[in-house]
Amino acid sequence: MLKELNIRNLAIIDDLRVSFADGLTVISGETGAGKSIIMEAVGLLQGDRATTDWIRSSEDAAVVEALFDIGSRPGLQEKLESLGFERQDEIVIRRIISRTGKNRAYVNGSLATLSALSLLGESLVNICSQHEHQSILNPEHHRAILDRFGNLEDPVEGYRRLYNRYRDVEERIQSLEKKREERLRTESFLLFQLKEIDDGKIQKGEDEALQAERTVLAHGRALKERAEASFGSLYSDEGAVLERLSFAISNIKDIYRIDSNIKVMLEQVEGAYYTLQDAAIRLRDYGKEILIDPDRIEKIEERLEYLNRMKRKYGGTLESVLEKRGLLKEELRALSATESDLDKSRAEIISLQPLLLEKAKHLSEGRKSAAAVLENQVEKELGGLRMENTSFRVFFHKGYRESTDPATLSPSGADEIEFFLSPNTGEELKPLNRIASGGELSRITLAIRRVLAEKSDVRTMIFDEIDSGIGGAAAELVGKKLREAASHHQVLCITHLPQIAGFGENHFLVEKAVSGGRTKTMMRQLTEEERLQEMARMLGGVTVSDKAREHAREMLKSGKDKPS
Repeated sequence: MLKELNIRNLAIIDDLRVSFADGLTVISGETGAGKSIIMEAVGLLQGDRATTDWIRSSEDAAVVEALFDIGSRPGLQEKLESLGFERQDEIVIRRIISRTGKNRAYVNGSLATLSALSLLGESLVNICSQHEHQSILNPEHHRAILDRFGNLEDPVEGYRRLYNRYRDVEERIQSLEKKREERLRTESFLLFQLKEIDDGKIQKGEDEALQAERTVLAHGRALKERAEASFGSLYSDEGAVLERLSFAISNIKDIYRIDSNIKVMLEQVEGAYYTLQDAAIRLRDYGKEILIDPDRIEKIEERLEYLNRMKRKYGGTLESVLEKRGLLKEELRALSATESDLDKSRAEIISLQPLLLEKAKHLSEGRKSAAAVLENQVEKELGGLRMENTSFRVFFHKGYRESTDPATLSPSGADEIEFFLSPNTGEELKPLNRIASGGELSRITLAIRRVLAEKSDVRTMIFDEIDSGIGGAAAELVGKKLREAASHHQVLCITHLPQIAGFGENHFLVEKAVSGGRTKTMMRQLTEEERLQEMARMLGGVTVSDKAREHAREMLKSGKDKPS
């Protein structure tokens, strides 16, 4: 429950500190006194956006702070912990709005984000304002109201996660299919390039080897002649080097037989002979291997022209051509993986579809069951608000069918829901936004809020001018309903009607005053006598008559005599 609310420098509030109790607390005051500022302050604590326009003139910052008692709510303590704050029996939320733009929010002294405030705020305070009336008129909100009543938030969230996954896969498939034609063109081009390289059977260093061979073939006749001449000089001609060297070796051996001290080493001369003999044989073989083949030269030229073309296309060297071949294979593998991803995505969408439809079916069934109960309970509440003959129906414009196409599903399921109302017996049911008057709408809003409150774990409910469009006996019944709600929740009600104010267990007055040349809003709890005076003002206007005071006294007595 909300125990304390402190507001400083917000709009025309300079410094306001209020403590609240259990039960029904009514807040009254003349129009323009600043009651709406109280609501804005609570909204800020729930994570609402703020602007510097809200800061009191000549001040640098506005501060809103509230203390909530959550000691008997372990679920809220768990939420506190899940948001990164320590478990405590109390929550202090503080919001600072600065002209410098350095706005801050704190939970129990630790910095907090607006999303954290929103998550905490929705579990701490439930606000029903005139804006809420418009929300109830809007069919787009009816499904959420039904889901909240039927405790279907978890099934809805489970369905939404699966739906989002399904749509993500669908979008992935559409994207892959859209790119498929481009991918096929790319693949065709890559295959062409790879085939062009592979068909050539290119070898590393092949161009250098062919260039060397071409040079040899171009000088083949001269090389052959020189090799043969060199072979003849060394070996086969008369008086060849090896013949003369053989003669020399024979003479040296003769010397050795006579004088072994000769300085010439026979082994050296013999080694030279064998070396030259090997060289001569190699020259002979070399000369025989040299071909005078114009056809071979032409083939080499063709091959070199192909290799040079490949080098121009793919990087300048045969190494870069071979690297390109590896890259092409990688790109083709990636394209193949993309095609495989498309196949997997199609298989996934097929597997997800029955699961999504099943969740949509169960969600629709849950909503229909909840709708029947909601209709009954809202009509019961309306009966207690002098709308006994009112029929309230939850109409399913569209719901789950066995033939439901996943393409027709929304993030919230298969159902399109709208509330219908017939305020009088025998009248046709019509959409809520076409039939409800101001007074009826206030009571319908209260009835729905009362029904939802029974399902909610939120302990504090704030009603801002729920009395719009009603008066007399209807207002008294609304007051009674608020008092009944206050037996289970802390209820704060901003009202202009004494019939409602009379049921309050605590009564606060919001009023403006001028001090030091500045207007400021104050809020204080009224004594019994002050409360009687305020009730009389609400009844009689500016001039409070004895008759109005007596009427107010009767209302207060009636409120006390009719506890919930």
